[in-house]
Amino acid sequence: MSLGWGELPTATLSDALDRLGLDGSMPGILPLRDGQRVWGRAYTVGYVPAADPPGTVGDYLDAVAPGEVVVIDNGGLLDATVWGDILTAMAHARGVAGTVIDGVNRDVAKALELGYAVYSRGRHMRTGKDRVEVAAEQVPVSVGGVRVEPGDMIVGDDDGVVRVPRAREEDVLALAQEIEERESRIMADVLTGATITEARARHGYHLLQRRDA
Repeated sequence: MSLGWGELPTATLSDALDRLGLDGSMPGILPLRDGQRVWGRAYTVGYVPAADPPGTVGDYLDAVAPGEVVVIDNGGLLDATVWGDILTAMAHARGVAGTVIDGVNRDVAKALELGYAVYSRGRHMRTGKDRVEVAAEQVPVSVGGVRVEPGDMIVGDDDGVVRVPRAREEDVLALAQEIEERESRIMADVLTGATITEARARHGYHLLQRRDA
């Protein structure tokens, strides 16, 4: 049976993206807790420094559909949070898949209590109110230096987060399934007595992510 988005590791998806010459792995965006996983289409939100008078940190969550992933570009700020317990509780109740932030979040106890998946650059208690404001929703944003467009596929696990561009997701999915199958064969071979050199050579391990493979 072919693995789907909810089962493929981000490491395998990253290899597939490399093979296709696509950027998608988000450096510095890490899971709140071990064992969490998220996948779904991106609902994007872009923040900018607050104006004078300041705007709001946004009520966009009313528009996010169940199963979508909130993807927030807060410019990588580490001292102005844009996600906390109220948003976590509402998102969890509405069936939102998770949240990815180029920045930090707070009130992590609520996310841990509910098992709600958050990926960010870390945790901090300082509010973003009157420091940042929502500039736009459902527009291209940048997270970890990766461009994310509304509707792109987002997948996160213990290793971090990848974005798969919607226009290429069938290619990425098919190639990731192939890579995962070949790596599973390598694992099986070494666990039944083959040397790692033999197993990797047999299944083309060193070519799996190479563009000219």
